[in-house]
Amino acid sequence: MKTRDVVIFTGKRFKVPQCIQRIDHRYTHGWQVRYGGTKMFSDGSNDGSGAKASLDAATRELIHRIATMPTPSKLQPRPSVSKSTDLPVGISGPLLRQRSGSKVRYASLQVLLPRFGEKPRNRNIYIGSESTYTPARYKQALAKAIEMRQAAEESYRKDELRDRRAGARAMKAALNEARKIASEKSAAKAAGKAPAKKATARR
Repeated sequence: MKTRDVVIFTGKRFKVPQCIQRIDHRYTHGWQVRYGGTKMFSDGSNDGSGAKASLDAATRELIHRIATMPTPSKLQPRPSVSKSTDLPVGISGPLLRQRSGSKVRYASLQVLLPRFGEKPRNRNIYIGSESTYTPARYKQALAKAIEMRQAAEESYRKDELRDRRAGARAMKAALNEARKIASEKSAAKAAGKAPAKKATARR
């Protein structure tokens, strides 16, 4: 999962996952998870000393939500308000075209097929020439375009979910490793401060 650098009011810098926002307003300091709703994780202090612990808690909550909730998709859910037709999102036309070297013009629909992590692909669905175009052929072409778009969206969402959950697993592993290292350092520090046992003199 992508992270970004966030500098809080104390000047301290943190690597913060997407879907987590920093909140610093007067007496409110903490991290807010924004995925499938919102949840605030307060620092528990006004000096920023609890920022790391609250970020860890927010990150674990985000990991849990990604693993158990549907993925909020980046796909456009509905046509833009500026679209001049009532066609579904990702489908436009009919477009009048003419092949190179031909005098015959034909109509087609254009379908935008989203691909996760790649550029979308355009496909044209042939309807008919000026002499063969009919409302029935238009309906057939539209049904095919809708089917292609829906299949592409389903594939996109599956890849999107797989990618986010893989990122969440990597985040969880990194958090667990960081916690283990911190625990080992704390144990080593405590051992170093422990008073040495006095040797018992032999008689």
